[in-house]
Amino acid sequence: MTGPGEPGPRQDGEPAAAKPDEPHGPGTARTRYLDMRVGEFLDELAAAQPAPGGGSAAALAVALAAALCAMTAELSVRHLAQAPGLAAQARELLRRAAPLAQADADSYGGVLAARRAPGQPDGRPRAEQVSAALARACEVPLEVAELGDRVAALAADVAKRGNPAVRGDALAATQLAAAGAQTAAALVQINLAGIPGDPGPARAAHLAAHAADLAVQTARLTGSP
Repeated sequence: MTGPGEPGPRQDGEPAAAKPDEPHGPGTARTRYLDMRVGEFLDELAAAQPAPGGGSAAALAVALAAALCAMTAELSVRHLAQAPGLAAQARELLRRAAPLAQADADSYGGVLAARRAPGQPDGRPRAEQVSAALARACEVPLEVAELGDRVAALAADVAKRGNPAVRGDALAATQLAAAGAQTAAALVQINLAGIPGDPGPARAAHLAAHAADLAVQTARLTGSP
């Protein structure tokens, strides 16, 4: 999910509907993102279409972080008694985070549909319909921010107490998780800016700030600038 402004390709103007010979419209990929080769997904991300966008990228950043965390924990069994449990937790977070790349694109398709649906006499969509669609769509990046914070905490623990040989990988996991959480929080803030009183932005910002703090602490621990 990108922002509340009508994307085209991402920001200016409404995107044209996918033609038969085009890959797909937002959230309607012929091949699900997790079934694509890495290069194929990157081509999708770079294409002039509204989805996949920043929300999908944030979800994959958290998923990559969880995968790295699981790997570093598995390689820390001789250094950390809790390593198997940490690895299992990381794999569960990976299982939850990875599908959110697709879920974000699919949910943003609902926002586009709400914007295109006439609801007023002049043919414009009703503001409440768009706001409701945005609120529903923001459930995905909110979950990304939550998972990013949890992955950052696990990876920071492995970096601190795990195998020194993979400390750099644990640091990378912490940084990736924090970046995913911060990106997701920013998207929540953008998309819910027109809905006063919604607790989502504050919640996402809190999670992102905590993940960022963990990343800074871990960088100091490993001697990184």
